[in-house]
Amino acid sequence: MTASLTLRPLVRIGAVAAADDVPLAGGPLRFQQCEAVVRDGATERARSVIAAAEAAKWAERFGLAAAAEDLLRQLSAARPPFAGLNLERPQVMGVINVTPDSFSDGGDRFDPQRAIADGLAMHEAGAGILDVGGESTRPGAAPVPPEEELRRVVPVITGLAQAGVLVSIDSRRAAVMAAALDAGARIVNDVTALAGDPESLALAARRQAPVILMHMRGEPQTMQREPRYDDAPLDVYDFLAARVAACAAAGIPRARIAVDPGIGFGKTVAHNLRILDQLAVFQGLGCAVVLGVSRKSFIGRVAAAGAAKDRVPGSLAGALAGVARGVQVIRAHDVVETLQALAVWNAIESEGAGSQ
Repeated sequence: MTASLTLRPLVRIGAVAAADDVPLAGGPLRFQQCEAVVRDGATERARSVIAAAEAAKWAERFGLAAAAEDLLRQLSAARPPFAGLNLERPQVMGVINVTPDSFSDGGDRFDPQRAIADGLAMHEAGAGILDVGGESTRPGAAPVPPEEELRRVVPVITGLAQAGVLVSIDSRRAAVMAAALDAGARIVNDVTALAGDPESLALAARRQAPVILMHMRGEPQTMQREPRYDDAPLDVYDFLAARVAACAAAGIPRARIAVDPGIGFGKTVAHNLRILDQLAVFQGLGCAVVLGVSRKSFIGRVAAAGAAKDRVPGSLAGALAGVARGVQVIRAHDVVETLQALAVWNAIESEGAGSQ
């Protein structure tokens, strides 16, 4: 089996800029060192913290010098706008669940007019994207018939798109994706990374739609049954790298791809925390990174917060940990609170940059 290399930037927060700093995804965050890992499939051959400038030399012993150079280019390159959305600063994707049974807000926006009104309020508050979904993918959720999913999402997407909102369709079915794009959605957000429906990849390529590829182990009904990984962050990385390559082969360029490590989708609390700690590794894919931690159950387990709506503080902590590791888009139920937290984080980061 061919050896593979990953480089995880060790981001420097609040440090004085130095000549050997490397920008992370072209943004204000910087790094000088990486954790380099070489694996043959699931077998780890080497792991070491190295200077970014020495990555190619270190990797040469494994025949991976060119891979190291390519990874460093991907890690440092500025991300182009995603669906026209500027990624120079973290953006917020507001969640619009048009469902009766979502884990976080089931039933709150089942009425389409309520969903549209709440979505417009999120947009006015500053959400860059509104993510509309008509099928719950919480652990144990049963599938929704496609015609019912369409009945739920199309009126909401139409109303929001007509108001000039950038809308993504959160679906794993090609027929729903197509109808949503016809209704005015501009982004496809798929929990199966365009692998769950044999028609979805070709559809996204044909319609030239930006896509969000999420990692999920198994199906919603089974994904939390003893999930196991050899190395959770790197296994998720390998899966997403394969899906990015599949998109490229289908004609979807990297500039139209964002990736999401799928916190809570087929992962234990320990898996989630380790992936969150190592989020910067996903910048090596050369795509925008989307993070959804909002109101997730692992927050309740870590911080003894039972009800989903009581997990807002933990959601904000997870979101800020993500942007401190380079995440470009935060998917959130509590848009106003998330935007306020990001505004403070951005102000602190800008102050540090301006004082150097």
